[in-house]
Amino acid sequence: MKRVLITGAAGFLGSHLCDKFISEGMHVIGMDNLLTGSLTNIEHLFPNEHFEFYHHDVSKFVHVPGHIDYILHFASPASPIDYLKMPIQTLKVGSLGTHNLLGLARVKKARILVASTSEVYGDPLVHPQKEDYWGNVNPIGPRGVYDEAKRFQEAITMAYHNFHGLETRIVRIFNTYGPRMRVEDGRALPAFFSQAIKDEEITVFGDGSQTRSFCYVDDLIDGIYRLLLSDYHLPVNIGNPQEITIKDFAEEVIRLVGKGRIGYRPLPKDDPKQRQPDITLAREILGWEPKISRSEGISKTYDYFKKVVI
Repeated sequence: MKRVLITGAAGFLGSHLCDKFISEGMHVIGMDNLLTGSLTNIEHLFPNEHFEFYHHDVSKFVHVPGHIDYILHFASPASPIDYLKMPIQTLKVGSLGTHNLLGLARVKKARILVASTSEVYGDPLVHPQKEDYWGNVNPIGPRGVYDEAKRFQEAITMAYHNFHGLETRIVRIFNTYGPRMRVEDGRALPAFFSQAIKDEEITVFGDGSQTRSFCYVDDLIDGIYRLLLSDYHLPVNIGNPQEITIKDFAEEVIRLVGKGRIGYRPLPKDDPKQRQPDITLAREILGWEPKISRSEGISKTYDYFKKVVI
């Protein structure tokens, strides 16, 4: 049986990855320090004999007994509200944590996939964003701790691939949503849903004309799985290229929930004006593209938030 280590296992994406690899007949070792993750996301897996959990911070030395076939590094604060509160931890998990896991992969002769992000493109001057675009990032701005941690993560991963011949994969994840997002996550969709459900003012920053491209979590997990099993070692964008303004997205949520009103706030520093993936490479290399429409996806996500918003 294949054994896979998933860091950030108790988080939004990590928990869905645990489900995916269990369903594919693999033994999953989940690892998380629970800084932003929650055991409620994976408690349904605890009775499963093919799942085990390590409460550990990957910024410290990582040891896992036995063979490992795959490592997926998804540990990191991932929303502005988190990495602005925890800047040092964010930098450490992207640098020291990635170094530790690359070393583990080398010892175990495992293939490793690291979770990068569309934030490596910063506030892009190219639209849509292709993998060969180097980005427009402010390294000392408030978002720099996350953006540069991920850019370093890509650099050290490529160094291990080129110098040690390690089997590596890099996924650049664009905005993703779905069940198990934290209510207090700080990102647009959970904020909009929780505010609308409570009949509060829905916070839109700037005039709402900035764009995002939202991918449903099941589609994203499928893309990540395909990338891991592919022979391609350079970065690949995984996201939904259907672009929408934040204002229009807020209005979609208001129509679905049946209540809410928009309130405008000043735009945060270095907030990207556009975000849309070019997924030509994912189509060509992986045969992947998103299948779940935004209307279907936000309906499923609303069903989840109705249960967890108090």
